[in-house]
Amino acid sequence: MTLTYLQNSLLPVNCCLVGWSALVDELSLAVPVRRMTCVSKDHVLGSHKEKDNWLIFDKRYTPEQGTIAHIAFALKHENIDLLILKKACEKIPASDFELFIKLTPTGAMARKIWFFYEFLTGKRLNLPDAKVVTAVDVLNPKKYFTGKSVISKRHRVRNNLLGSANFCPMVRRTAKLESFITLGLENKALTSIGHTNKQLISRAASFMLLADSRASFAIEGERPARNRIERWGKVLLQAGKNTLDQVEISRLHNILLGKSLFTDIGYRKDEVFLGERDHNNEPLPEFIGAHHQNLTNLMSALFSCHENLLESNVDAVIQAAIISFAFVYIHPLEDGNGRLHRFLIHHVLAAAKFSPAGIIFPVSNVMLERIDEYKSVLQKHSAALMPFIQWQLSNNYNVELLNDTLALYQYIDCTLEAEFLYDCVKKTIEVDLPKEINHLQAHDKAMVNIMTTIEMPDNVARNLIMFVRQNNGKLPIKRRVKEYSKLSDSEVVTIEKIITSAFTEL
Repeated sequence: MTLTYLQNSLLPVNCCLVGWSALVDELSLAVPVRRMTCVSKDHVLGSHKEKDNWLIFDKRYTPEQGTIAHIAFALKHENIDLLILKKACEKIPASDFELFIKLTPTGAMARKIWFFYEFLTGKRLNLPDAKVVTAVDVLNPKKYFTGKSVISKRHRVRNNLLGSANFCPMVRRTAKLESFITLGLENKALTSIGHTNKQLISRAASFMLLADSRASFAIEGERPARNRIERWGKVLLQAGKNTLDQVEISRLHNILLGKSLFTDIGYRKDEVFLGERDHNNEPLPEFIGAHHQNLTNLMSALFSCHENLLESNVDAVIQAAIISFAFVYIHPLEDGNGRLHRFLIHHVLAAAKFSPAGIIFPVSNVMLERIDEYKSVLQKHSAALMPFIQWQLSNNYNVELLNDTLALYQYIDCTLEAEFLYDCVKKTIEVDLPKEINHLQAHDKAMVNIMTTIEMPDNVARNLIMFVRQNNGKLPIKRRVKEYSKLSDSEVVTIEKIITSAFTEL
């Protein structure tokens, strides 16, 4: 018995490859198959089932003969994978597409495939424009988040993709994302703020801003001086105010790095990898960024996608996931990619009017709390691509790319990234923002009641609250003897009760 493997995954017994899996296998495409798919030679209860990493369809789903029939199957029954589709369109002769489309020139599937071929390859098939028939959506809005719909008269389809041929992300409408959207987190944030006085909100915003700035450095394993953290915090407050383009990225990069002697500002002029080095200083890459010669066009397409998403009113958090994670996957800078990646989250949320003016939700702080999950999201994407990135050691002990990797960064599925980011944003709005407001309200209450009991300078009272709270409601003996020796025992007990009472409801 001959065993069939697809990218180290054993094909289930009595099954044949189908859809994207069949295309990758038959055309020897150097791209990952995110979900293996096959059709059984037997009946499958419920039409299809999952086994290990395989989605197995009943035998009645077996497509007609021909490579393009697998494209039709995949577009109908699988998650759309533009990376595989582009590579398949480049391998399959144009005449095969022309023949397939001529068989059913007014058919919805034929017109979609026709559109995708010309959209992804930039080539025009030798076919007359489609007859005037009812236009169909390229993406099913019930299954995918879609962009502004623009009709293609040649194909009689409505192009509602999120991006262009140069950068086109996908985000599926999962139950998890739909549940997040129904929460109305933007309104929850406004409600929390609306019930609080402006001065208190301003203070809460300052604390959350500092927390996000500090956490973003901590994720990178850095512990910079306080003034550098505060300087980056001021940059975060500019999120959403400037047009996102190459000039803005360079400006932010310059502020982030300051006077760096060894790092060029702006797009890198060499390759970059993430990972360690061995004892000979040779790279051990876990992931490699886009080829430096592709950066200008890739980033320009990313910026255009950002504008398209804003105009299309795509959900703000999903927009933020697409732009920020695509940025870090492209890795356009020599250093600072991670921190700018997280800045872009705030930029998009602000530009899409999701974040209230002057408020920076401490998303980086939540990411730091969930660092393993955060790394898992990043690694799941990068690990699938690495087997298809060929490289060798360069003369300067860097990586040198040996194959064309552009498409690996142009067509990405950001569903998992969107789910993770939404979860982080949810916590900042439902937990962190109210917690910070409640903390400040309790602190102010304690301050007022302490001052009513015994008059003292504000900074002395603030320190007193801090010491008592850090010591489980009791003033530490060391502090009692030194800073607060003038207080009587009864005054200390009263103050401890005031502080404990004020913070009891937190």
